[in-house]
Amino acid sequence: MRILLTGGSGRLGTELRTLLPEIVAPSSREMNLTQAQSVLDTVQITQPDLIVHAAAYTDVSGAEKQREQCWAVNVEGTRHVARAANAVGAKLVHISTDYVFDGQSGNYREEDTPGPVVNYYSLTKLVAEEAARAAQNHLIIRTSFRPRQFAYPVAFSDVYTGQDYVDIIAPQIALAVQHALKIEDEILHIVTERKSVYELAQRRKPDVQEGTRAQAGVILPSDVSLNTERWTQLSVMWRGV
Repeated sequence: MRILLTGGSGRLGTELRTLLPEIVAPSSREMNLTQAQSVLDTVQITQPDLIVHAAAYTDVSGAEKQREQCWAVNVEGTRHVARAANAVGAKLVHISTDYVFDGQSGNYREEDTPGPVVNYYSLTKLVAEEAARAAQNHLIIRTSFRPRQFAYPVAFSDVYTGQDYVDIIAPQIALAVQHALKIEDEILHIVTERKSVYELAQRRKPDVQEGTRAQAGVILPSDVSLNTERWTQLSVMWRGV
C-alpha cells in the first residue's frame, strides 16, 4: 500500500513518519495545499492507494484573527485533497477534531450530529469534514492531541476532553492507517478516556497551575470527550488481543 501524507512536518505527521517509515510526505513547497493544481500534480505523480490528510491550521485563538488563512488551509486544502484522491482512486483518511461538537454533553458518538460550532477553528474543521466526504472513498478520524510535553503554565479544570499526548495518540492513528483500506466506517473516534485538561497536564507537568476556560480569551467547548467503543473493537481485533 502506497501512502501519501500531508502535514508531514506537523505534530502528528512527524510521529506518523517515524511509525510508518514507508510513508511519502511531501513538504509544503512540494505540495501547496491551497493550490489545487499543486495538490493534483503531486498526487498524480505519487499514485497513492491512501492519502492521510493531517495538515491543518490548528491555532484556535489565532484562527479568530487569521480567518482567511485558516479557511484556505482547513477547508480549501481539504477540497483539493479530496478531488485529487478521486482523480487517482485513492482512499482519503481525513484527520478531524473533537471541536466539531459544541461540548454541551460529551461522550459523543460517531453518529451524533456535530455543531453548533463555538469558534472559527471549529467552523473550518466542520466544513472540512464535509469537504472530505467529497472523496468517493473516505474515512474521517476525529481525534485530539498535544505535544509530548504540556506547554503552558496553566491548564483548565473545567474543560473535559479525550485528548492525550501525541506519542499516545499517534500509534493508534498509525494502526488505523495501516488497516484503512479495510475499514468500512466513514467516521472513527480515536482518543483516550475522558478527563479535564488540568488532569491531563498534571501527568507530564506536575507543577501546572489550575485555571478555567474563562481565562482562554476565546470560546472553548466545555466537554468534547468522544465515545471510542467502535475504535476499541477494531483495535483489539487488529492487535490480536
